[in-house]
Amino acid sequence: MFSNRTGWKLEENAFAQALRRHRESGRKILDLTASNPTTCGFTYDHEAVLAALADPGSLRYDPEPKGLLKARESVARYYAGKNPNTRVDPENLILTTGTSEAYSFLFRLLCDPGDEILVAQPSYPLFDFLADIQDVHLRPFQFVYDHGWQIDFHSLQKAVTDRTRAALLVHPNNPTGHFTGEHEAEQLNSFCERHGLVLLVDEVFLDYEFAVAPASAHRQRHGSFVANQRVLTFVMSGLSKIAALPQMKLGWIAANGPTELLRDSIARLEVIADTYLSLSAPLQHALPILLPQRESMHPQLMARTKENLANLDAQLATQKIVSRLELDGGWYATLRVPSVPSDEQIAVGLLGEHSVVVHPGHFYDFSGDGYLIVSLLTPAAEFRQGITELLAYIARL
Repeated sequence: MFSNRTGWKLEENAFAQALRRHRESGRKILDLTASNPTTCGFTYDHEAVLAALADPGSLRYDPEPKGLLKARESVARYYAGKNPNTRVDPENLILTTGTSEAYSFLFRLLCDPGDEILVAQPSYPLFDFLADIQDVHLRPFQFVYDHGWQIDFHSLQKAVTDRTRAALLVHPNNPTGHFTGEHEAEQLNSFCERHGLVLLVDEVFLDYEFAVAPASAHRQRHGSFVANQRVLTFVMSGLSKIAALPQMKLGWIAANGPTELLRDSIARLEVIADTYLSLSAPLQHALPILLPQRESMHPQLMARTKENLANLDAQLATQKIVSRLELDGGWYATLRVPSVPSDEQIAVGLLGEHSVVVHPGHFYDFSGDGYLIVSLLTPAAEFRQGITELLAYIARL
């Protein structure tokens, strides 16, 4: 009765079962996975956000496949504000209902059923479902860790086949916080040129960059890929992370690359977008006001992540069992823990004995046990207590 593409294992794993039972019991939880900014105690300009949705233009239906010009121009201004030397042509922007829809558009643009996309691991688990729905196969390549995360170009080369259509990178990566370096960007371009591949870059966490640590000062970080012209490049981002507005489902695709390929891709994307016309008019009219909300939200989120990271490092310095892997940015930290028992067993035990929620590394396709992921957006007092409980639990193992 159902398609093979939705033949997922829908049974709860041990961690999900334990978390559901814990919540049903009504016991308080210290949630070190909290990453929804609307529930983490940040201060929004409620009046401006709500007023933006009351634009009279929302009452008029004015279908524009790429999105309303004034909305696309506001996205172009965002990139110009980040780098005055970077000009994004609004005609090369496609607005979408969030980045998940952007992925769907791009997978449809580039892939026939059974074609492949190269994707880095560890990374965000949503890609598996997005690919399955679009009948696309994912071919993993690896990040390696050596005083910081790096792309394993040997594994990237081994992963490519004659059915590969694109390489996908999250920049900075979720959850490792790895920023692509300038040298890595050069190698990626050369790799895509050599194999005739498109470059897909998810930049939702681009604004959340930490200062260069001494151990990684030799590696210059690459900025946004929106100006990348060597190969056909599609950059994805949206309001969810930039303005801390995940409930405002608005994202975009910014395209660049060789002239003929760019022109053809925009024409095809416009047909795909015209087929759905999914993005609501109120959000498009509101975007010029909602996107600048980043000016008040970004400092708050950066202050929280830095405070939690400093507290984490201070507590880690008091013991030698648990360590933190280096990160360049984003909202998450990766903890290195004993690999016995398994990550999932540690997460279940920590929940049962201390009511602390963390994510086991296998949620993000880490290659083995010994990793836990925590969110740096968790309210500071809760984060401090949760880390204290986590270290106490692991010390007893």
